[in-house]
Amino acid sequence: MGGALKKELERIIAAAQQSRELGLECHAGHGLSFDTVTAIAAIPEIRELNIGHFLVGEAIFTGLGPAIIKMRKLMDAARTG
Repeated sequence: MGGALKKELERIIAAAQQSRELGLECHAGHGLSFDTVTAIAAIPEIRELNIGHFLVGEAIFTGLGPAIIKMRKLMDAARTG
């Protein structure tokens, strides 16, 4: 992971932790893709991932079912280690 990307991920982690401290539920979604979802889904404070826009776009190329299955596998792997 490049330096700029790592710095942005650190900012997202800090924001998610702060949301928990404030009693807020943290959701993420904008910009998530197969390439970015694993790092974001691994943040335990993030309670919901909004990935519909990406999946609909991806479905044009692979079909909705395969796109959902691939995304779900990536998300589950990130949460379970």
